[in-house]
Amino acid sequence: MTVAHKLVEFSYRLEESVRYRRVKAFFHDLLENPRSPWRAPFDVTMMVLVLSSVALLIYGVKNPLPGWALAYERGVVTVFILEYLLRLWVYNDSHRIFIDHYERAQFLGHPFRLGPPLREALRKKWDYATQPLAIIDLLAILPDFRSVRLLRIFLLFRLFKLMRYTRSINEFTSVLGQKRTELLTLVVFLAFVVFASATAIYIFEVGTEGSHIRHLFDAVYWALVTLTTVGYGDIVPHTPQGRVVAMVLIITGIGVISFFTSIIVSAFSEKLPEVNAQRVFNEVERRAHHTILCGFGRIGQVVARNLHAARERFVVVDTAPERVRVAKSLGYLALEGNPQENALLERLNIQGAERILCLTGDDVANVYITLSARQLNPHIQIIARANQRENKIKLQRAGADHTVAPYETAGQVAAQFVGQPVAFEAFYGLLTDEAQVGADAVRITAGSSLVGQPLATLDFARHKLILFGVVREAGHPPARGPRSYRLRERRFYFNPAPDFRLEDDDLLIVFGHAHSIAHFKEQYALRSPRRRATPPRKAA
Repeated sequence: MTVAHKLVEFSYRLEESVRYRRVKAFFHDLLENPRSPWRAPFDVTMMVLVLSSVALLIYGVKNPLPGWALAYERGVVTVFILEYLLRLWVYNDSHRIFIDHYERAQFLGHPFRLGPPLREALRKKWDYATQPLAIIDLLAILPDFRSVRLLRIFLLFRLFKLMRYTRSINEFTSVLGQKRTELLTLVVFLAFVVFASATAIYIFEVGTEGSHIRHLFDAVYWALVTLTTVGYGDIVPHTPQGRVVAMVLIITGIGVISFFTSIIVSAFSEKLPEVNAQRVFNEVERRAHHTILCGFGRIGQVVARNLHAARERFVVVDTAPERVRVAKSLGYLALEGNPQENALLERLNIQGAERILCLTGDDVANVYITLSARQLNPHIQIIARANQRENKIKLQRAGADHTVAPYETAGQVAAQFVGQPVAFEAFYGLLTDEAQVGADAVRITAGSSLVGQPLATLDFARHKLILFGVVREAGHPPARGPRSYRLRERRFYFNPAPDFRLEDDDLLIVFGHAHSIAHFKEQYALRSPRRRATPPRKAA
């Protein structure tokens, strides 16, 4: 069997090995996946190794290092070498290259040759080795010659390794990478200007009495210092021609700096939305049992305000930039994006979310969000908004645990209380957040004279109050007549009739002015249920 066929056979063994794939996937996740649970501890460990090794380098400049420090240095270098080799390994699957070339040759009936796949595999590895961060890794581990003073400076490249482990630096380098064409143009122009001005000043100044320019390197140094408008003043032109060159170079330097500044500013302006989104993703990654609020319209804003007041952890997602800006101005964690996309929901850590609220104004969008969320996390609680009554069943079939029809509910409430100005005043107070007008829950205490009495006894109209409904505790037989809804162990009676008879521990949900509610509770010796002490039940 030839060497080529042995390599192909070995490649197939690697492809079929579950252990090999599992090990490689683990290291790829550790080194390249920013959302890996092991990534943060690994980054912190590598940063400690980098900083401690550089600290030893600084200490060893004027002090002899003890034996343990030299051993620690060799251990750090070994770790860096292993990291470099692992990154080189997980960069691509070289065995797949051999398999693809072999299967292509078999399909076409051509003889398999080792050269093409070997060159392609080496080219892939070379692509990684020539990346800036890979070059920094290599320079950080190659020089280990403390006896050679010049080579010690290469150990400082370990500081640049920190770019691998800090996201903010990575974002900065990615911004520069996107503008590499403009920056390359600027560098070429800068090199031309430096070389031309250095040559001119060298011709005019060398050999002149009092001139400090004796070599071409002195001229290049002067040109670069002048171009950047630093101007140390250690080398100055003495001839009129040299001073003319200096004036032209100063003006050119101002233009170069302005051009460079505009490139950086435009790059960050374009990158800023992505940086802000990444900040939201990073924040969500550290959270668990959070809420994803999709849609920041009128209903979404009310829900977000209540979640914020309850100190719940949540993130707002909306497709409208102006709504996202409003959410951010209120201090909420917000992101512009389409929550129907699975990739966005995954980056929002939907697997660790407790619930998702589909509150957009489009029922079709809410259905798609529900489907995506249920597919990505079968156990998440989904609450969806249905703007049309007929879409409630569709949302439930898509996977929504609860559906809310706000317009239908508001219509039913308005129909029940039409012609009663106090009710609309209370509703207006709720919508506009007026502190003096709102709703309250009043409890009928055990032993009260109101137990067994009809609602007509309370005369809500005289107190300028509106009764929204009655919540009855478990253990009481259900009342007949009024429409009721089950609330876990309780039952809610919506707008009951005046002949509805009260029981002990009933909760009256009333609307009205704060003074009216306070006077109502004072007259009937009632109280709010905030500090409820469970009273003994009356014997049946």
